[in-house]
Amino acid sequence: MEKFSAKNTFEDIRNFLAGRFLGASRDEFLLEETIKLIFCRYALKDKNTAELSEIELSGLYRRTFKLVLQEHEDIYADSNCELEFDPVSIKYVDDKLGKLDLTNLERDIIGDAYEIFIGDAIKGQSGQFFTPQNAAEALVEMINPKGDAKVLDPACGAGGFLVATANHWMRNNVLNGGGLYGVDKDSYLTRLAKIHMACLNYKSKNFLCADSLVWDEQVLGNRESEYDVILTNPPFGVNIQAGTVETLSKFELAMKYKKSKDGIMAKTNVLNDSVPPQVVFVEQCIKLVKKSGSIGIVVPESMISNKKYSYVVDYIFSECQVKVVIGMPDELFKTSGKGGTHTKTCLLVLEKNRVVDDYEIFMAEAKWCGHDSRGREIPKDDIPEIVNNYKLYKNKGSIVVSNLGFTMKKSEIQNNVLAPRAYVHFAAGTEHKLEETHKLVTIGQLIKESVLQVSTGNEVGKLAYGTGNIPFIRTSDISNWEIKSDPKHLVSEKIYQELAEKQDVKEGDILMVKDGSYLIGTCAMITKYDTKIVYQSHLYKIRVNPDNEYGLNNYYLLAALSSDYVRQQVLANTFSQDIINSLGDRLKDLVIPISHERKKIDKIANMVKKSINESIEARELSKKARIKVLQ
Repeated sequence: MEKFSAKNTFEDIRNFLAGRFLGASRDEFLLEETIKLIFCRYALKDKNTAELSEIELSGLYRRTFKLVLQEHEDIYADSNCELEFDPVSIKYVDDKLGKLDLTNLERDIIGDAYEIFIGDAIKGQSGQFFTPQNAAEALVEMINPKGDAKVLDPACGAGGFLVATANHWMRNNVLNGGGLYGVDKDSYLTRLAKIHMACLNYKSKNFLCADSLVWDEQVLGNRESEYDVILTNPPFGVNIQAGTVETLSKFELAMKYKKSKDGIMAKTNVLNDSVPPQVVFVEQCIKLVKKSGSIGIVVPESMISNKKYSYVVDYIFSECQVKVVIGMPDELFKTSGKGGTHTKTCLLVLEKNRVVDDYEIFMAEAKWCGHDSRGREIPKDDIPEIVNNYKLYKNKGSIVVSNLGFTMKKSEIQNNVLAPRAYVHFAAGTEHKLEETHKLVTIGQLIKESVLQVSTGNEVGKLAYGTGNIPFIRTSDISNWEIKSDPKHLVSEKIYQELAEKQDVKEGDILMVKDGSYLIGTCAMITKYDTKIVYQSHLYKIRVNPDNEYGLNNYYLLAALSSDYVRQQVLANTFSQDIINSLGDRLKDLVIPISHERKKIDKIANMVKKSINESIEARELSKKARIKVLQ
């Protein structure tokens, strides 16, 4: 059978139906009726319907749906429920479904339909972004649930993880004696999950509409240590309410944490009523799974890299052994040009209560998968290779190191940052090669030794823009080691005078982009033409004290900061900070390679100096030419 894209098929179906059912503006209605036809199509899979007329086919589908109602009473409680589509629509949908292999385990038919029909605005309001099939399958493959495992998704949505588990068992001819269970507080999604599983011949009574964080035992049964495996993608977002005060008070991770004098994040007795849902979901999953049970979970990267969530990583380490951490590209959840989210995520595999002093963690950083800016599926997918590398590692205990598979000791995890991209360059062993020719020193150490001074700028507010002729330097004004000659925003002399002493800008200082997106780490040098400026808070100002034991000067430092070695570190240490990416205090962790040879330092510094001087003089000459035109 020719291989079709199910998503393209459902997009055609949706567009056709939307044009016919003008009074049915809600995509939920169109999806509901389409799924009814999918149920019928499963029942009619051995029957050739292509030669039937629209009226004959409509009659066959309506008779078949009566049998579906009898078989799935818990999904369709109303025994008088009917097909709402007219014969023309039924014929169109049947023709389209006939081109899909509904038994193909490589496609999640209901999931594809849900993703196309249900608008991204509806899903995003409560953090409900459909888990891509490749990510769900990766977690299932790495955990490899046994046939007698009791598997739960406490935020099951439309049931993607449970479908992936069922398909995994079917591919491996495993007879399930444990069971698949799903809970979601969205009644519509819970019903979709039931339908999803019914299409795979799983009874839908195990899929319940309830709040997993509240966990009403009268509805859901016992909570503590009940399940062998938990697979989930909990809702996440800073603007989503995790639960009531009464609910949150049951969770350790819902309390506020403060850093003690010895640097440890200590729990207080004060409730954090704005805790993001993904944080307490982690604790709930650990409570729900049995001892030595496995958890596969999708989390935003910020939760395992941002210092304000350091206490969450502490909690994970105290309760579980971290088996796998895989960094996903920003595009994983990007479903279309405007749809989905660019939130960077990670896949975690944890084993409960298997806590040992030190052990290896398998890590990987995927670069390719997901969708491009136009919503087209990216043909290259790193996830299968990562999963295969993990399996080889488990079997052989060793690995060919690359970004698609490497190991880090728990003791090597720095500052509770679990994000794999923070360690890719360490795993590659680049620093060992440089140690022979360079002194490798962190920026933090150079600050401590008074070799460097680092500060950040100030924000002036939009009302200050255009009030004068003093350049207000922003991240977008930094390019090719220089400040653009025509910055977008100018501020008044008064604002400059108020900030001049504090900002203390001098010739030879380096400005480096601290926050934003792809510009982070970009550097420029302050020249004699740039000293009268105001620079924003998203920039570092770095000043070199030339009287130092390393022979380090500002020109060499600029070259070092722009080298591939440091740029890779910048990329590895840049993490999401709620709404923007930031290097933050991790600037201090960047390792600067300083040549052992003073002559080489001077040679490189002279190259940089010449490059900057020639570029700046050319810039100033072109500026004068533009002015001359009007004189």
